[in-house]
Amino acid sequence: MTSAQIYKILEEVTDPEIPVLTIADLGILRDVSIDPNGRLSVFITPTYNGCPAMDMIEVNIKSALQDYGVADVEIISLIEPAWTTDWITEGGRQKLLEYGIAPPAQKSSDHSFLTGKTLEVICPQCRSVDTQLISRFGSTACKALYKCNDCLEPFDYFKCH
Repeated sequence: MTSAQIYKILEEVTDPEIPVLTIADLGILRDVSIDPNGRLSVFITPTYNGCPAMDMIEVNIKSALQDYGVADVEIISLIEPAWTTDWITEGGRQKLLEYGIAPPAQKSSDHSFLTGKTLEVICPQCRSVDTQLISRFGSTACKALYKCNDCLEPFDYFKCH
């Protein structure tokens, strides 16, 4: 199998916490390599150190490849460079919005807590930007809880990092 074929298979592996996103959408699939002996290495970057979903992602990668007859695979976690929400594809951002999770509002890091400026976070239900932070801690470590002041619905926001 070629690297391109491996990528095509892995582009279908979904994130266990947000099943509408693939590991390619999230940008955690960094590289694949095949050594001269045919051993495959898949390089992934966790969204943050200690992310509990990474174990399941590794299992899902191996399972997807086994479905295509690839059994000799090593999963290598890269912690440098650190993952950033900048790596989420435009398609991934759109999938988040359609799923009901507001995508990151800006690039790289959210410094609003330092500057006192509020982020313009879009409501995934009604698309209003009249929203407010309820809690910096959402349903998972990478999300915060917001509320829309127009439709009054609460929603998750995928925090910048």
